[in-house]
Parts: sequence; structure tokens; C-alpha cells
Amino acid sequence: MRNITGLMLLLISAQLFAQSNNPQIPKTGINTNAFVPKGWKIIYRAKGDLNKDHLPDEAIIIQNTNPENIIKNEGMGIDKLNLNPRMLLVLFKTSGNYSLQSKNAIFIPTENNEENTCLADPLEETGAINIKNGTLTLSYQYWLSCGSYWVNNADYTFRFQNQKMELIGFDAESYSRSSGEQTTTSVNFSTRKKSETSGGNMFSDKTNKPKTVWKKFNWGRLLTLDKMTEELAQKLAEI
Repeated sequence: MRNITGLMLLLISAQLFAQSNNPQIPKTGINTNAFVPKGWKIIYRAKGDLNKDHLPDEAIIIQNTNPENIIKNEGMGIDKLNLNPRMLLVLFKTSGNYSLQSKNAIFIPTENNEENTCLADPLEETGAINIKNGTLTLSYQYWLSCGSYWVNNADYTFRFQNQKMELIGFDAESYSRSSGEQTTTSVNFSTRKKSETSGGNMFSDKTNKPKTVWKKFNWGRLLTLDKMTEELAQKLAEI
């Protein structure tokens, strides 16, 4: 009986820990703080009208603060890795409160990466989220403090349509901090057109000879913010 009781306590403890890393988010709240679970904090926010009702909607990225998710780094880079999960919430303003429109807890990278310990926080340099002209842009920058000179930027633009936050644009840029070599890609899911620019150089006017090629592509149903994953993002890069 004692062993069974101990096992049950371990299972309950594990369940509570799992819940704290992926908590339930309320559907409505009087302000944005009402959507922030206990032990979490807002780290990025953007304001603007997303659904054309002339009220200020908000997008916030929240992060868990559980010290158990901060581990010692056994590899190269910084001494400790913050692996606390993050979550993006899109909140629509109504006359009396806010309502949760979209949530994504799997596509928002953590501050540090256990598999690639030299990777900087992908959100720190970009400011993460921006609302402009009725669209929400989620921006990442991937660069390494050791192991590579390449920097990769990725912007995902969403618009509220068909009662969903749908992905309408994807923009990517890669450049070398060593040679200055630069390439860019822009994908428009509304027009099904893509541009690829290569041959650019950030450091040398002599070798900076960018050439842009346009092409059409086939794509099915538009992706939505709440369904975005790293695997789907990889497919976008391969269009």
C-alpha cells in the first residue's frame, strides 16, 4: 500500500508540473493580465485593431518562470539554459472585456535551446510580435554565438479572415556575418506567388549583385496561427 501511495503521489506531482508548463487559458478576461497563468509573465506585447472593429486588440507572448526549467549547460555557450515554455495569445477587445481568439504553445521558441546551446534567444533581437495595418507579424532571428556565421530571419504574417488568424505571408532572409552573402525569400499565400533573391552582399558594393526570380506555387488551405508548428514552418521554407 505504501508503494502504491508513493507512486500515486509521484504521478500527481508529475501531472501538476506538466499542467504548469501548459496551463489552461481562460476564454475571456477583463484585461490581458487575466489570461496570464500563475507563475507566468508577459515578455512581449503588441496592440492594434486586428478584426476591423476599431477597438485595440492585443497579442502577448507569455513565459513560464519555473526555476526547474532552468538547467545547467554541459555544452558550449552560456552556463545555464532557460527552457521555460512560451505561449502566444491573441486577444480581441470587446466592449467590456477581452476574448481569446488564438493560442499557440508549440511554435514559440524557448529562450535557450538544449540541443543547440550556442543559439541566441530567437525573439530578443526582433521584438517578437508586431501589429500593423490589421495584420500580426511573428518574427524570429536565429544566430549562433559559436559554430556558424550565418544569421537567419523569419517573419510570419497573419490576418484575421474566415474567423481565423490565417497565414498570408512568409518572409525569410539569410546572411553571413563573415562574407556578407545575402539571400531573401518572400511568399504571398493570397496571390500564390513567391520571390527569391540571391547574389546580394551586405558588405561589398562590388559583389552586391542581387537577382530576383518570381514564380507561382500551389498551396492548399491556408495555415492558421493556432496550428503552426516547426514542421509546417520547414515546409514553407521548401516551397
